[in-house]
Amino acid sequence: MDIIRTPQPWYIRHRLRIVALSLLTAISACTIFIALSPRQLNVSSEHIRTGEVREASFMEFIEAEGTVHPMMTIQLNATASGFVERIMCEEGATLRKGDTIFVLNNPELLRTIAHERTEWEKTRRSLREQEIQMEQKSIEMRLQALELAYNADKLEKVLAQSREEFSMGLKSRAELNIAEAEYIYQSRKLRLQKEKQSHDSATTRIRLEILAAERKAADLHYEEKRRETDGLVTVAPADGQLGHLNLTVGQSVTTGAKVGELKIMDRYKVRTQLNEYYVERIHTGLPATVIQKQDTFRMRISRVMPEVKDRKFETDLLFCSDIPENIRLGKSYRVRIELSRPEQTIIVPRGDFYKKTGGQWIFRIDKHTGVARRTKIKVGRMNPEQCEIVSGLKPGDRVIIDGYELLEDAEEVTID
Repeated sequence: MDIIRTPQPWYIRHRLRIVALSLLTAISACTIFIALSPRQLNVSSEHIRTGEVREASFMEFIEAEGTVHPMMTIQLNATASGFVERIMCEEGATLRKGDTIFVLNNPELLRTIAHERTEWEKTRRSLREQEIQMEQKSIEMRLQALELAYNADKLEKVLAQSREEFSMGLKSRAELNIAEAEYIYQSRKLRLQKEKQSHDSATTRIRLEILAAERKAADLHYEEKRRETDGLVTVAPADGQLGHLNLTVGQSVTTGAKVGELKIMDRYKVRTQLNEYYVERIHTGLPATVIQKQDTFRMRISRVMPEVKDRKFETDLLFCSDIPENIRLGKSYRVRIELSRPEQTIIVPRGDFYKKTGGQWIFRIDKHTGVARRTKIKVGRMNPEQCEIVSGLKPGDRVIIDGYELLEDAEEVTID
């Protein structure tokens, strides 16, 4: 006898398929939920740095390392050639104007100067002899004029006596005529002698002026040659500190060779190197500051070097009034150069968020939940300490500013 079997319900017959389909549906739903939900990350507060958005004074500035240099450096050049005989000062010594730095020896130059002195003395003797000769000639001519004047005066008296004797009949007309002719001759001779003496005096004055000019020229020539020996002794042209003295005893030095430098220590400047990015914004007169031990020292840019080397250019800054007490050549200071005037704006402390996000977004911390979420922002100007926020944040917001290398691609961050 056959047994009639009751058919099983459909959900019993397909129970395996139903279970598999249910699991697949659940997995798919979880995957979609996870994909659509924000990516979350837990991070310790020790690994990040937060800051507050606030409205405050903002100023564009750049910071650079500056080195102290003397305001003026005088290059020392040899003014004569020779061999170094003595070095009187060491590099780094503080000198007063006129202090001897080193002494050269040049036997050939000394022989030349001795020969020049001999020639100079000969020239002076020759000129003096010519002057004496002219003085003697002048004296002789004055003696001749004196003698002629005496003779003329004597003949005048003789003539007067002859005229008196002629009127008395003691002399003839012929004798009177002879006396008159003799007197006229001596008078004319005296007049010509005086004219000659006058012309000779003018010539003598001209010759004396020429001789004086020749003596002066000879003196100047010898003095110029003699001054060449002064170049054998190099002295400090001003008060300062001796630097870069590259000399040794016995070393040969040529005229014009650079032998050292003198750093004038009464004023200082600070030289910095800046990135070429700022080359169009840096100009003379821009204010700057140096902060040292709570003291602020005002400065200004005095010179901007036009050359750009290795993507950098140099600037010189001067102290406006006070200078640090312990300032030294070669000492470094952190200089802050101001590119704009302070103005009120919304700012956030500068951090690595800008490098990671390009300034397009930042993690803003919710005041109630403490969860940080991505927030779109727009960053304006920046300085080494602050970033200007153009939009996306308001004063009082707290944001994560450092630690973005740990946050990866998270969209929400829970801070432990």
